[in-house]
Amino acid sequence: MFDILVVEDDEKQRKIICTFLNRNGYHAIEAPDGKSALEIIDKKYVDMIISDIMMPGLDGYQLTEALRNAQYKLPILMVTAKSGYNDMERGFLTGTDDYMVKPIDLKELLLRIGALLRRARIINEHKLSFGKTLFDYDSYTAYYCDRRNELPQKEFLLIYKLLSYPNKIFTRQQLMDEIWG
Repeated sequence: MFDILVVEDDEKQRKIICTFLNRNGYHAIEAPDGKSALEIIDKKYVDMIISDIMMPGLDGYQLTEALRNAQYKLPILMVTAKSGYNDMERGFLTGTDDYMVKPIDLKELLLRIGALLRRARIINEHKLSFGKTLFDYDSYTAYYCDRRNELPQKEFLLIYKLLSYPNKIFTRQQLMDEIWG
């Protein structure tokens, strides 16, 4: 189940979105403003953020910018009453992944969430963790307890293939064909 942080100062709007997400298979976490959102993210992993722009204290632009500056790569969807091109442009330039103008269609919101989470998963698929070991496909490197270990390409590809499909049985011939060509 994906955890989605909903950052909205209007309690009624926040409750509507959270209830809708919970009924559609997501776990919604509420935050009334950007500062609260940062505190939650500091303590808990979230898969995605839905954020308003106009909030007291830390607004949606500042929240997004702070997260991107801290190297958070999770999808961010801005949902706001700001409909001008300059507002949308600023949102994308600060690092949002998508932008919706209120009033929103909740079914459309659901479609956009699905698309953003799919894209985020595809981007992250080049890294695989198993216990305390992280495998980075792009560099054929394994990290065990933050210690870098370079593996020969064929060994890495074999391990990565087997860990990517934990419940699948491969024949020797399938592995030979795929990895050794």
